Parts: sequence; structure tokens; C-alpha cells
Amino acid sequence: MKKTMKTVTPPAPATKTSAKKTAAPAVKKTVAKKPPTIITVHANIGFGNTLYLRGDGPGLNWDKGVPLDCLSDDKWSLTIEHTTPFIFKVLLNDLVWCAGDDYIAAPGAGLDITPEF
Repeated sequence: MKKTMKTVTPPAPATKTSAKKTAAPAVKKTVAKKPPTIITVHANIGFGNTLYLRGDGPGLNWDKGVPLDCLSDDKWSLTIEHTTPFIFKVLLNDLVWCAGDDYIAAPGAGLDITPEF
């Protein structure tokens, strides 16, 4: 009977591991976020009409208004998140500008206004 020999492959030599320095995990800085500004407009403008805001704030522009939410017959509201003061004006049906000066909204401030048309 013929003897067969098994060939054994020796294990591969160990490799040196590189001494990479791992960076410390980044620490996230949390910036205190100001609460949103809630603009509440008191105006009884009649059934079927809507109040709008135009201005230079986030999501606003002077060419086309953003509709306010109707809360009751004479109460309208819009919530805006911003970090710097902005100027705005109220319009009836996005056509008729309210009388008087522009309004200024400070970050995190609540505004209750009663415009005249």
C-alpha cells in the first residue's frame, strides 16, 4: 500500500498593525434655539376673505403673500421660525395693504396686532 503525505501549509506570518491614531469623537455644540414667533392678527374681515403677510422674513417676500390661519371670526395667526428681526405687512386677500407703518418681528417674540384696512 502506498502512503500519501498530506501537505500542510504553514500559517501566514503575522503582519504589523499600523499605529493609527483615532480622532476623539466630535462634540456637538448645541445652540440654544429661540422659540418661533407667533404673529396673531385681530381683524374681522368678513366671511370668504383671508389675511396674508408679505415681508422680508423666512418664507416671505414682498411680491406674494403667505396666508394666515383663521382661528376665529376675528383672529388670524402665523408661526414663523427665524433668528434675526424682519419686517412685514398684513394684506386683505393679498391685494389690499393695511394702513400704517410696517411691523417688525423679533425672534421668539409674540405679536398681537390689529391692522386697519
